[in-house]
Amino acid sequence: MELWKLLVASGFFLASWVLGAGGENLPACSFPAIYNFGDSNSDTGGISAAFEPIRAPYGEAFFHKPAGRDSDGRLIIDFIAERLRLPYLSAYLNSLGTNYRHGANFATGGSTIRRPNETIYEYGISPFSLDMQTTQFLQFKARSAELYRQAKNPSDRNTLPNPQDFAKALYTFDIGQNDLSVGFRKLSFDQIRAALPDILNQLATAVRRIYEQGGRSFWIHNTGPIGCLPVNLFYNLNPPPGYLDDHGCVKGQNDMAIEFNRQLKDRVIKLRAELPQAAIAYVDVYAAKYGLISNAKTEGFADPMKVCCGYHVKYDHVWCGNKGMVNGSEVYGPSCQTPSSYISWDGVHYTQGANQWVANHILNGSLSSNPPTPITQACHRS
Repeated sequence: MELWKLLVASGFFLASWVLGAGGENLPACSFPAIYNFGDSNSDTGGISAAFEPIRAPYGEAFFHKPAGRDSDGRLIIDFIAERLRLPYLSAYLNSLGTNYRHGANFATGGSTIRRPNETIYEYGISPFSLDMQTTQFLQFKARSAELYRQAKNPSDRNTLPNPQDFAKALYTFDIGQNDLSVGFRKLSFDQIRAALPDILNQLATAVRRIYEQGGRSFWIHNTGPIGCLPVNLFYNLNPPPGYLDDHGCVKGQNDMAIEFNRQLKDRVIKLRAELPQAAIAYVDVYAAKYGLISNAKTEGFADPMKVCCGYHVKYDHVWCGNKGMVNGSEVYGPSCQTPSSYISWDGVHYTQGANQWVANHILNGSLSSNPPTPITQACHRS
């Protein structure tokens, strides 16, 4: 039996309850598919298929092998699939062993909302920006419908989406973090702030394009506390006074993420008016992740600035799963013994344990707004 079916059969899924706002009597949605757009926070194999595969020890805590994910195991998008009783998403760019009957994943590690003006070989920024991902979706939708119609046997349709399901599917977005990280490298804070309206208008355009193709249910994550990624301090061991907040996060970067999220929330409110048949949930992932980081010890996790995988000693850094030379000797970047007790997997991405904690705090609806909406009821327009 497939893994996702085993999880369903074992009672893995918990009931989701609406938290107030008059939603107690709303029926659960029956999403037949998920279509995801994003970056490495939700990439389930896209960048591995397009470029070099992600290597061990990535994936080993759950999949027992690399699984195209930037974590030791599952991502939030995997927990979304589990909560909706759907299989894990195949990456659109992966040509082998894929099944698109219940959706597809267009996210790739390093993706931005705006088109990049640098190559992936410089700083890891993906060429598959959000406009490209939505273009791929439109092509996927048209081509899969054609193949579905042409199929001579029912078995030929087993790995293809039913064309009728696109209107009933859930469309998820988790993207924007890399637009900020590129900005921190290249621009002043004032320049980044000036660029935010255009960045968020482009995200809104992507939602609108899918809406025009019949999509109606949207689940949009805001961006996380990017200033809390341990990588920020890899080469800055003695930051000046006021540079960090009380939890060791880069304050200026988190302030920019908060401004990004404020404008994103405003743009979602406008989208609800512009797209009258759409149900659009704005999900405060920032609050969940920062809540975990600021209460790490209480929640049973290690220091959030400690990294599980890789070799990181002073200014010497060998990334997770890689080998490098340190003081004339070859050093390997291994996994820690207990990834489940860490928040940061590799300095940039979260562990499966942290992803599950965050998922548990957003999927019940307590951190989605106007009104609070659990993901199992995200088809209902507020």
